[in-house]
Amino acid sequence: MVHAPKTQYSVTWIRHIEEVPQPDWDALAMPLNTPFLEWAWLHNMERSGSAVANAGWLPTHLTVWRDRQLVGAAPLYLKGHSYGEFVFDHQWADLAGRLGLSYYPKLLGMSPFTPAEGYRFLTAPDEDEATITEVMVAAIDEFCDRNHICGAHFLYVDPQWQQLMENLGFHKWLHHSYIWQNQGFQSFDDYLAMFNANQRRNIKRERKSVDKAGLEMRAIAGEAVTRHLCRRMYDFYSDTCDKFGWWGSKYLSRKFFTLLHHDYRHRMVFFAAYGEDDSDPVGMSFCLTKGDRLYGRYWGSTMDFNNLHFNACYYAPIEWAIANGITSF
Repeated sequence: MVHAPKTQYSVTWIRHIEEVPQPDWDALAMPLNTPFLEWAWLHNMERSGSAVANAGWLPTHLTVWRDRQLVGAAPLYLKGHSYGEFVFDHQWADLAGRLGLSYYPKLLGMSPFTPAEGYRFLTAPDEDEATITEVMVAAIDEFCDRNHICGAHFLYVDPQWQQLMENLGFHKWLHHSYIWQNQGFQSFDDYLAMFNANQRRNIKRERKSVDKAGLEMRAIAGEAVTRHLCRRMYDFYSDTCDKFGWWGSKYLSRKFFTLLHHDYRHRMVFFAAYGEDDSDPVGMSFCLTKGDRLYGRYWGSTMDFNNLHFNACYYAPIEWAIANGITSF
C-alpha cells in the first residue's frame, strides 16, 4: 500500500463528472495528447446513459484539491463485469474464483469503450506529478480496502505514466495495438512508395474500385459535421454491431452520438462515401483528432461495397492525416 505524503491536498470521490466544472477539469485534460479524457467526452458518456451504473459502469471519479483548486483527477468506474474494455481478463476472474477471491467489483481506469492509448491521471501542470500520483494511489488503496474491492486496473495507459505507476507497485500487462505513423510523407503517393510494386498496385486498385462503384469519398470535419451526420453515424455503428450478434459490442446509445454534435464536433472527422443521393452517405467512418493525432473509432455502411471498408477506415484517413500534419493514427 502506498502511503500518501503529508501535504495540503484533499481528496474527493464523485459520482458524476458534472460535479466538477468543465473549465477546471479541462485545464488538466487539454494539455494531454488524448481527446478521450476531456470533460465533454466523458460527460456525454454519462449523460447519454452509455457509461452509467445500469450499464455496469458506475462512475467513481477521484479528484484532488489544493484549497479550492483542482490539481488532480482520474476517471474511474466500479464494474461488475469486463464488457466494453476490449481486454479479456476472464481468466484472471476465473483464477480469483478458484482462490476464493471476489474479482468483481473492480475499480477500472479507462475512457469507457475506448481501446486507445493515453489513459493517465490528470495533473495540474504546475504541480509535482509524482506527488499528486502518490496521493491518488494512496486514496485508491484506501478506497479499495474500505470497500473490499479486490483490485484496481488501468487500461491503455500512456507509456510514460506507466513507468510512474510501476514504480508505485503496479504490474504491467502488455497487449498489441496497430498504429500508423507518418514517416515524413508529403502525399499519399509518398506513403505508397514504402510498399513493393505488387502492394502499390493492389492498394491503387482497391482505391479505384470505390470510384468504379460510383462512390465519392469525402472528409467532413469540425463545424462541417452536421447533426444529421451524427445521427446517421449511430445508424451505421448500430448496424455494424448487430451483424456480430452477441459479440457486436454495441455499448453506445443514439443520444451519445447526438450529444457529440453540440460540444465535441470540433474533434470529429467523418470519412463518408456518397453515391447518387448526394444528401446521405451510404457508408462512413468516425474518427477523432487532437493535435497531431487521429483516432479511428467506428464505421458502417448501408450495403456491401467492394473495398469501401478499407477506403473509409484506412486509405481516406491516412490521406487526410498526411494532408493535415498528423503524425500517428
